[in-house]
Amino acid sequence: MKMQFAPYMLKFRQPAGTSRGVLNEKITCYIRIFDESDPSRYGIGEAAVFPGLSPEADDRYFYKIMELQANIALGRSTDLSHFPSLQAGLEQAIRDFSGGCNGTYYHSPFLAGQSSIEINGLVWMGTFEEMSRRVESKLDQGFRCIKLKIGAIDWKKEVELIESIRKRYSKDKVEIRVDANGGFTMDNALPRLKRLADLGVHSIEQPIKAGMPALMRFLCEVSPLPIALDEELIGKFTREQKAATLDEIKPAYIVLKPSLIGGFTGAQEWIDLADERGIRWWVTSSLESNIGLNALAQWVATLRQRMPQGLGTGGLFENNLISPVYIHGDRLCYDPALSYDYSQLDALDWRE
Repeated sequence: MKMQFAPYMLKFRQPAGTSRGVLNEKITCYIRIFDESDPSRYGIGEAAVFPGLSPEADDRYFYKIMELQANIALGRSTDLSHFPSLQAGLEQAIRDFSGGCNGTYYHSPFLAGQSSIEINGLVWMGTFEEMSRRVESKLDQGFRCIKLKIGAIDWKKEVELIESIRKRYSKDKVEIRVDANGGFTMDNALPRLKRLADLGVHSIEQPIKAGMPALMRFLCEVSPLPIALDEELIGKFTREQKAATLDEIKPAYIVLKPSLIGGFTGAQEWIDLADERGIRWWVTSSLESNIGLNALAQWVATLRQRMPQGLGTGGLFENNLISPVYIHGDRLCYDPALSYDYSQLDALDWRE
C-alpha cells in the first residue's frame, strides 16, 4: 500500500466571523491510499487540520505525515493519538478504499438517498445588519434550528437579534442555539446565560474558554441555560481523560468534531462515555470541504441521532470540491446518482 497527501487552501465565499477572529481561508489536507499495482483506484479522506484549534497544527504536522507514509509503505502502524485530523483522514481513506474507491464510507439508507439528516442553519458573526439578513435567509430556507455565533458584536445587539426571532417564532417553532467560542468571562457569564435562558435559547456552546474545568463545572451547576462542551474536548487523548472531563464538568451536552477529537473512533468513544452518563450530544463539522463532509454525513447517518446536526458548512467555500451531499431546506441529503469528480481529485497537488 502507498499513501499520498495534497494540501489545499479553501477560500470562504464571505468572511466567517468568530470570537477568535475572521476567517477568509482555511488550509486542509487530502489523503489517498492505493495499491501500487493500480494507482488509479484510491480511497480518499480529508485531514481537516484547523490552525488555532487542532492540537497537531504546528511544525510536527508534516513530519508526522511523512512518518505515516513510510509506515504504510512498510505495513506498520502509526500512533496518531495526538494527531486527530490525520486519524480522521486516514480512517476515511481506508474505509473508502475498502468500500470500492467510490466515495462509500458507511452504508445506510442515507447512502441510497432514502433518508436525510436534519441540520442547523449556521449564522456567522458580523454586523447586526449582516447577522439579521443571514438569520432571515436561514428561516426563509426552512431551517427550524438556528445556530448563532456570538461574542464579537455588542451584547445588547446580539440580544436584540434573538429577541427579533422570538417575537415571530416560539421555541417550539424555531430552536436557537448559540456558540460563544469561549467569548464570555466569569464576570459577565451568569447574567448573560440568564438572559439567553429567558429568551428560550436551547443551549450555549463553550461560554468561557477551554482549560478552566472548575469554573466550567460551576457554570454547568448554576446556569439556567444548558451548556455544551466543544473546545473543552480537544486534547483529551485517552479514554480516562475523556471520562474525567465529563465526570468533573458534568455538561448537559457535548459537541463532537471528529477531525479535532480523534476521527470517528475518537468521537465514538466520547459518545459511549456520554451515553453512560446521560449526557446528550450532536455532531458538527470542523469546516471540512465536501470530501470530509461526505464521510462525516455518512457516519452520522448510522447513528440514528434525532437532534439537528451541525453539518451545513458545505456551501461556505468558493473552491469546494464536487460531492454527492447537498442541502435541501434544513436537511442534508445524498444523491446516489452523483459521485466525486475524480479528474478534479487527480489534479490536486499530490505529494509523496
